[in-house]
Amino acid sequence: MLADRASIHVVAGRGGNGCVSFRREKYVPKGGPDGGDGGSGGSVILFVNPHLRTLLDFQSRTHFRAPSGAHGSGNQKFGRGGADLRVAVPQGTVVMDEETGEVLADMVGPDATFVAARGGRGGRGNAKFATPTHQAPREAEPGREGEERRLRLELRLIADVGLVGFPNVGKSTLLSRLSAARPKIADYPFTTLEPHLGLVRVRDEQSFVMADLPGLIEGAHQGKGLGHEFLRHVWRTRVLLVLIDSMSAEPERDVEVLRHELRSYHEDLTRKPTIVAMSRSDLVGGGSMPDPPFALHGAGWGGAVSGVTGEGTKELLDRIWTMLESERPEDSETRGRDGDPVPGTKE
Repeated sequence: MLADRASIHVVAGRGGNGCVSFRREKYVPKGGPDGGDGGSGGSVILFVNPHLRTLLDFQSRTHFRAPSGAHGSGNQKFGRGGADLRVAVPQGTVVMDEETGEVLADMVGPDATFVAARGGRGGRGNAKFATPTHQAPREAEPGREGEERRLRLELRLIADVGLVGFPNVGKSTLLSRLSAARPKIADYPFTTLEPHLGLVRVRDEQSFVMADLPGLIEGAHQGKGLGHEFLRHVWRTRVLLVLIDSMSAEPERDVEVLRHELRSYHEDLTRKPTIVAMSRSDLVGGGSMPDPPFALHGAGWGGAVSGVTGEGTKELLDRIWTMLESERPEDSETRGRDGDPVPGTKE
């Protein structure tokens, strides 16, 4: 199974204590204070590793503690600072406070970093407390504690196109036809139990990433089937490709049910640019089907396609590419951030 959620505990390093010390030297009977400052504690920093694809590493390790800073010492020697602890996460990871559900960071960029817990500051030595009227201070500061947090990590796959449809309508077959991805394909519902990504090449220097998601069923928002467990993975997609089974007796109703399930997860999903296509056209004798057999409600028409024979796929790819070209990534990014559902409230 795809590991797309994890809970971790991060603790930053404690700052080192400041030192109380006085200069001791021959022929210098009253040397002044020379206690050094403590070093700062190390921070826990999350960073994107583009080679990671899942949060599987966090199943076996959930606790991360950065080293503390060293204490200051005499002769105005400062303590060594604790090294930062860098923790790699896959691109597309959303970082949330586990207690409040607040989104702390959305690590979309390939070079994104986030300071999950900041190290404590080192305490000042007594040399810093000397004044003209207080030349022999015997006080120093203790180091401060580092931040401590419990975080929830949630991976949202980054894809250009998200495949949405009922179970067993040929989503995985279509993805395997259009890309080199090899998801499990079988003639029974819920063959796909986790998202799959595939790189689809339209023509030279024209390609996009497509995500195949487990099928939705009516009542998914109430937890039926696999529920909305994987819909968060289409949150970042720029275009939705909705597949309707050509063998369906009520294709218009199927479209309405899918739109209702998307809307039940979040209203913004129904505002994404969408293409609707009829799948498994080889089972009904093929045909280009120039006009949709139902109202599209603003969506684009993708025609009839077959993942088995490849019929209609070239035209479908051209329509998807045209829509992707008209949908700038920054537009999609802005829309995705507006009204981003509070994590956990739709589960």
